[in-house]
Amino acid sequence: MPTVYIAIILGIAAIWDDLARRRISNWIPAIAFFSGMFLQFSLHGWRGGLAGLLGALAGASVFFLFYLLGGMGGGDIKLMAGFGAMLGANRILEAALWTAGCGGIIAAGVILVRAVRRPGPDLTRAHDSIPYAPAITAGVWLSLIAGR
Repeated sequence: MPTVYIAIILGIAAIWDDLARRRISNWIPAIAFFSGMFLQFSLHGWRGGLAGLLGALAGASVFFLFYLLGGMGGGDIKLMAGFGAMLGANRILEAALWTAGCGGIIAAGVILVRAVRRPGPDLTRAHDSIPYAPAITAGVWLSLIAGR
């Protein structure tokens, strides 16, 4: 249950930061990582610590290719790693699937809003980015709800 509260608080902080500054401050994924490692160790001993580390590795690697291709920021990768330490490898992979779905819905909404605001192609806006912390947070929250 503490995982749910931590995910809610840190998710809100990440969304707020990403929408306001278009960045995710390092303290947010750091707290997620260290909280996750503490919870894993306290609940499951050294096996939990290993599960937390594997979850962080899985969380960081799941979207790493998108980061390398320039489609995602480093803060997004660190946030997924932090949440991975909290959730473990299996649950963070489930969260990544939820995240991808939420990200697609958000992207479609942004495209729709932009099309309504400016009819016709607007090539100057083709490289605008979409904050991804809301999709990551929604994906983590949905995986916690689905895992109950």
